[in-house]
Amino acid sequence: MYFAALLARTEDGWKASDTELDDVETLSDLADLAREASPGDDTVLVLIEQEDAWFGVVRIDGEEDPRIYVSDAAAAARSSYGEILLTDELLGREPGDDVADLDSLDLDGTEDGEPDDDDDDTGAESVPHSPVGDTEILDDLGVGEKELRALDADDALGSIADALGASEVLETVR
Repeated sequence: MYFAALLARTEDGWKASDTELDDVETLSDLADLAREASPGDDTVLVLIEQEDAWFGVVRIDGEEDPRIYVSDAAAAARSSYGEILLTDELLGREPGDDVADLDSLDLDGTEDGEPDDDDDDTGAESVPHSPVGDTEILDDLGVGEKELRALDADDALGSIADALGASEVLETVR
């Protein structure tokens, strides 16, 4: 189960709308969706949480590149919505780093043909069990790096909305 909302800063304060991410396949799609929520070049935040396991914040300021923060990259990597946020750049990888050379693959799962029960490789070995991204994403909005890193996934979006003065508008779409 996930929850996603857009918070757009307007002249009258924050405006919230819930959003469906089923048709969003890339970060670019998500940024376009966020830009549609704001008539001008105002700041738009995409807030995503999944099963109280992780949360993510994507900040769009006009036509600038999206800024991203994910609370637990490994948990997010197991989610189709998290995979949208976990770009190669965010994870510090060169594009295509996770594509294995066919000659180096062990297609039967072992070197000697015997099953190896100790190998629990999910393909996420390069994804850390820690926050990734721009820890200063909300500094100018009242949530510093230290506060952001200290947030628990189960109440992070509410805490962020409180700091922004947008908790009431967020609750209307929750």
